[in-house]
Amino acid sequence: MAKRKGTRADALRTAVDQTFHAAAGQAQLTRDRAQELVDELSHTATRVRDLLDDLRPPSGDEIRSLREDLRALERRVAKLEARGKQAGKEAGKEAGKAKRPARGG
Repeated sequence: MAKRKGTRADALRTAVDQTFHAAAGQAQLTRDRAQELVDELSHTATRVRDLLDDLRPPSGDEIRSLREDLRALERRVAKLEARGKQAGKEAGKEAGKAKRPARGG
């Protein structure tokens, strides 16, 4: 009879051990899948944050900076236009001199 109790105890011990190992294996799979989901969620949150940054209206500082850049560009264009007009006038004078026939000839 003692042998029979030992057999039942061994069977129970084996069943518990198998259940434990199966649960541990399943827990590892669950942990791995949870980590994948967290990584995916983190990546998606980063993409959403980047998209929201692109969609948000500019701040007052950004607008001020853009205005300063625009003013600087306006000054540069005005200088270039003035140089172009001056060069055009000088080229026109030179062209006018070359077209005049020589007097007295």
